[in-house]
Amino acid sequence: MFKHKHPYPPFINKDTKKLIVGTLPPPRFSTGNLLEKDVNFCYGSYYNSLWLFIDKTHSLNLLYDHSEAAIQQRKDFLIKHKIGVCDIVDSCERQKIDASDLGMQNIKLRDVIGYLKQYPNINTILFTGGNSKNGPEYFFRKHLKTYNIQLKLVSKETPKVHQFVISSNTKKSNMDSRLIKTVSLTSSSGAANISIASNPLYKQLKAKNPAFNPFDFRVMQYSEFL
Repeated sequence: MFKHKHPYPPFINKDTKKLIVGTLPPPRFSTGNLLEKDVNFCYGSYYNSLWLFIDKTHSLNLLYDHSEAAIQQRKDFLIKHKIGVCDIVDSCERQKIDASDLGMQNIKLRDVIGYLKQYPNINTILFTGGNSKNGPEYFFRKHLKTYNIQLKLVSKETPKVHQFVISSNTKKSNMDSRLIKTVSLTSSSGAANISIASNPLYKQLKAKNPAFNPFDFRVMQYSEFL
C-alpha cells in the first residue's frame, strides 16, 4: 500500500480572494520523481494543464522545468491576482501508484472551512472538477457536512455555481457571517475530455469552428475566473 501525502502546504495570503481547490498532485510529486517539464509546485504536472490554460490566457511565457524561477513565476501570478491554492486531500493510500481519484483509499481531508475562517478575504472557491466520486467538490460536500453547512445551487450551467454561508471565528452575530461562492470548473485532466465532447456549448462551438478543441474550451472557461 502506497501512502500518498500531499507534498505542498496551502498557498494562501492575507489578501487572497479566490481559492483553487483540487484533490492532490500525482504520486511522483510526493516521491520526487518529477518529469522533465514538471514544476515542483502546486499543479506543477505538465500534463495537468492548469498552468497551460493560465499561461495562454495571460501570456505569461512560463517556464516548464525544475527551476526555482519556474516556481517563482507561478507564485508571483497567484499573489498578483489574489489567488490561493488549498487542495482538499491531505493524504490517502493507494493500491496502485497512479493519480486516479477513484484509487484513493483511507482519505484524510484538510480543514478547508478552517482556512476560510482564517483568511476572511476569500469569497470564491474554484474546484478543478465537479461532483464526481472522489473529486474536489465531492469531498468538499462531505467536509461541509461536518460543519452542518449545505451548498445552495445558483446556476446549473457548466461550470456549475453554488454558494454557502459561513460564520467568522468571532461568533458575535449574524453580521459576522459571509457568503462564499463555489465554481465547479471542468477538470484540467485529460480524462475529462469525454465529458467536454458531450457538452452542448462545446458541440456548438466545434460546429462553428472545427479546429476548436477541449484545450480551447477549458481556456475559455478558466479565463473567466483565473
